[in-house]
Amino acid sequence: MRRPGGWWRRKTTPAKVETYTRWSFHFFGVIEVTVAGLTGFAQVGAELAAVLCVAVVAHTALCLVTASQALDWTRGRRARPVRLLWALGGLTTALAAGALAFAEFRPGEKAATAVGSSFGVIVTFGVGIMTLGLDRRRQVAVLVCGFALGSGAGALLLGAPLAAAAVTVGTVLCGAGFLAFTSVFSVWLLNAVFELDEARETRARLAVAEERLRFGRDLHDVIGRNLAVIALKSELAVQLTRRERPEGVEQMIEVQRIARESQREVRDVVRGYREADLEAELTGARGVLDAAGIACEVSGETAGLPARVQSALGWVVREATTNVLRHGAAERCAVTVRTTGERVVLTVENDGAAEAPGTAGGVAGGRGGSGLAGLRERLSAVDGTLEAGRADGGVFRVVARVPLGAGAGVEVTP
Repeated sequence: MRRPGGWWRRKTTPAKVETYTRWSFHFFGVIEVTVAGLTGFAQVGAELAAVLCVAVVAHTALCLVTASQALDWTRGRRARPVRLLWALGGLTTALAAGALAFAEFRPGEKAATAVGSSFGVIVTFGVGIMTLGLDRRRQVAVLVCGFALGSGAGALLLGAPLAAAAVTVGTVLCGAGFLAFTSVFSVWLLNAVFELDEARETRARLAVAEERLRFGRDLHDVIGRNLAVIALKSELAVQLTRRERPEGVEQMIEVQRIARESQREVRDVVRGYREADLEAELTGARGVLDAAGIACEVSGETAGLPARVQSALGWVVREATTNVLRHGAAERCAVTVRTTGERVVLTVENDGAAEAPGTAGGVAGGRGGSGLAGLRERLSAVDGTLEAGRADGGVFRVVARVPLGAGAGVEVTP
């Protein structure tokens, strides 16, 4: 059995605000019937009370239907209810004119006073509801001022004194203006709530997309170098086996080890726990490049660097090493880590750009390779920068700069 009020709790916040807004405008109908109708019934005869009741109820019903469809229009669920707006405007004008005429032709009577007081209520609510169907402030101002001035002009034409006509204009202007402002603000608030909810959903979707990009980037960084090493060592094992040399078995054992290590790293990426360690990456890069026949020289001190700095630069070392193995024809590679002021600068140079101008330099230098794009994203997260391209002498150079402040909260050993 459903609990009382469960239908309300199941609504989203925008849906609750919309329901509250609709109920508010429907409650205006109750106020109109109460103020414009019931308060005057006791002061008029039975026949006039019946006429007044029918007129007010008809106007109220038209206001409620117009308000409902106008709110649907503001939410983009239906076309603008133009015919209803014109019908409401015509009925409001007719009832206001009849009330003014009755009050002016029978001055001093209680019935005339009661009917005349209903005039202002009818115009106020009619203009306020019609405002819901307008989308420009200028149109709202013209509508309010038009009914106010029209009411004053009608009073003058019916023989009312100038002071009474001015009071009529002021009364309609204040009442209709206030309700028009209330209507405009309610629609603005309703739209703002829906837009905020859409923004929240968009932010959630972007967070999911960003996490997917991070996951893909991590897989690329983790698997890329290891697959390159596996391919290199497998080829070496094939050549050694063909020559019947026992070292081929050792190379395949190494391939198995790297494959198992790749499985572990992929699991770490999936769990979201993996962080690259700069010292370990430098050691791994030296070993991998040496195994590939590329002389690798590593210089610089990494001890004491903040954890986030080491992680970011570790990924740079990994991606740069992968590019050297995949795309270049290098014979020498140099990796340098140095601290200059408040920044740590990592430089990776290899001499394979000249021999393979369409590979290493092209991929990293300007065709938007996914590896370097991922590195730039990682470095931007710690306010770092990345530069990659050919230098003089056929050298391809990758330079990463990361501020020491990226590791806030971690003490840096001088």
